[in-house]
Amino acid sequence: MSFDSYFKKLHESILYGNDSCDCLSSLSEDIIASTGLIRTVKESNNNLYIIGNGGSAAIASHVQNDLCKGAKVRAMVFHETSLLTAYSNDISYEDAYKEHLSIWAEAGDLLIAISSSGRSQNILKAAALAKERGCKVITFSGFSPDNPLRQMGDINFYVRSDEYGIVETAHAIILHYITDIVKHES
Repeated sequence: MSFDSYFKKLHESILYGNDSCDCLSSLSEDIIASTGLIRTVKESNNNLYIIGNGGSAAIASHVQNDLCKGAKVRAMVFHETSLLTAYSNDISYEDAYKEHLSIWAEAGDLLIAISSSGRSQNILKAAALAKERGCKVITFSGFSPDNPLRQMGDINFYVRSDEYGIVETAHAIILHYITDIVKHES
């Protein structure tokens, strides 16, 4: 794949992921709504949690860093190695994020759940618990348009691609844009 075709594919995956007629408008509305949720969490002194596996966990860490340092939002990730492996070993990997959220999540908090496939059981279980607890949920997924994570959020960002690199890069771009907006409002 050429450099130009890669970036064209990335561009189209971001803009046309949500399957609406006016994709750019829909994406803009979701970004504005997401910054509003983050602003509400910050102003009410609630917590924001960001979860993902693998490359999505790396994106989650970067977003946490930008929100804490740049925007003064109480953001946290749950993939600190010793804790995640303890939950995985003693309970199960599928329940690790859910178990950690069960300690922290309260009504008014916000969960950002990132999964390229939208099918990772540990992410799905955590999103379900967050909803039960009265948290708002923003999802980031890709691959199949009918993936279960895409159905779980208050706001759902979907990247129309089945390539990890495209999906993860698109998620990172959208999340950078959202955090940049929040940082500049601070």
